[in-house]
Amino acid sequence: MPMIDADGCLINVSVEGRDGGPTLMLSNSLGCTLQMWEPQIKALTQVFRVIRYDRRGHGKSNVPPGPYSMERFGRDVLAILDDLNIEKVHWCGLSMGGMVGQWLGANAPERFGKIILANTSCYYPDPTNWHNRIKAVKEGGIAAVADAVIAGWLTADFREREPEITAKLKAMLLASPVEGYLACCEALSTLDQRELLPRIKSPTLVIAGRHDMATPISAGELIRSKIPGASMTIIDAAHISNVEQPHAFTDAVVGFLTQR
Repeated sequence: MPMIDADGCLINVSVEGRDGGPTLMLSNSLGCTLQMWEPQIKALTQVFRVIRYDRRGHGKSNVPPGPYSMERFGRDVLAILDDLNIEKVHWCGLSMGGMVGQWLGANAPERFGKIILANTSCYYPDPTNWHNRIKAVKEGGIAAVADAVIAGWLTADFREREPEITAKLKAMLLASPVEGYLACCEALSTLDQRELLPRIKSPTLVIAGRHDMATPISAGELIRSKIPGASMTIIDAAHISNVEQPHAFTDAVVGFLTQR
């Protein structure tokens, strides 16, 4: 896995899959590494060359001091594409990855084919929840919020049925560097990308989770309504829908990206 320099921050990047195929870039949720996409990789790499990466402040990437911003995250992505000498990719981002995708679609449209924005939001009208999370993590580390976060990521039914997958996701969250996690939370606390959305010209699919409390269907519907020609699909899952409903998620992604 290469480490790619984005303005002095080394970003951990993985490239695998079909040589010469169209390229798909995947972008993670807050508190996740590129491992969150494991349920999709076998299917996606048969059709696409797949790029995954750890966002700055996460996983094996560097943890530079904050503040971070959506623009900064977007420019990191462009640095990765430039380093790999890749002109254009499809994009699939979940949660925070969807927010970065909104910025990219509006500000670097020539670099993106189709865009998938999953379980995400463009705007938090009330930042109180983020301020509370920042305070809790500063005082007690990520362990202080981990159970509440996991309860939002996966439905109670799934957590009961799949304790191993649930434990793996929780371990991923707990391993997040605290400084990087906090800097990302700060960026989310001021999120308002509503004005960017009408500038997105790429064919766009919005995926929402029926049981997602973190970024509810209404948040997905707002995004869909503001992006010209965007479509929406709803998956029977909570926030990390690609893990909770891997087949439905993969089918939605592949179907959208391969349809003419």
